Amino acid sequence: MDKSNGCRFSSVTSIAVFSSAIFVVTLILVRLLYVMYCSSRSLSKRVLKPASTLIILGSGGHTAEMLNLLAVLQKDRFKPRFYIAAATDNMSLQKAQLLENSLAAENAARVTDTAQFMKIYRSREVGQSYITSIWTTLIAMVHALWLMIKIRPEVILCNGPGTCIPLCSIAFIFKLLCRYWELDGHQFSMLRVLQESEGSP
Repeated sequence: MDKSNGCRFSSVTSIAVFSSAIFVVTLILVRLLYVMYCSSRSLSKRVLKPASTLIILGSGGHTAEMLNLLAVLQKDRFKPRFYIAAATDNMSLQKAQLLENSLAAENAARVTDTAQFMKIYRSREVGQSYITSIWTTLIAMVHALWLMIKIRPEVILCNGPGTCIPLCSIAFIFKLLCRYWELDGHQFSMLRVLQESEGSP
């Protein structure tokens, strides 16, 4: 009797756990499909309010392509601009600073009013083993989380450097979990990730 009751209880518990897991997975899939559907729609027009923009730079030609894109960008529509490069990338932020200095000189403004420059830990260095890169990737993800909460961008511009993976992953998780997120008493529209394909003008 005791054994049969125990088996019956174990069977009911297993069914309940399995059903709960199926329910949670279904909710996540439905939310994922909804987010992907909403992301495929065109952005709502923002005539008056500029969008805070995160710009991810990278070595190997990525920064040059991004600066070419920024050269034709409507600067007044995308500000403040937050530039991020890998901690070991010594050139990308310097090039971005030169661009912003020239823009500030043209508009008789201060660079600090329109742009900020930051660095992020790199997930994996060139030649680094995949085993040790697990730890460095976790560090990069935590750093990316802190930066995303601090910056709270509405637009992300990236063209494929590995540096963008932690930042875009955090942005997508935020977007997947909720459409709006609230910090400091203000409500911010969730992140829209715009990715320029490599080689695009």
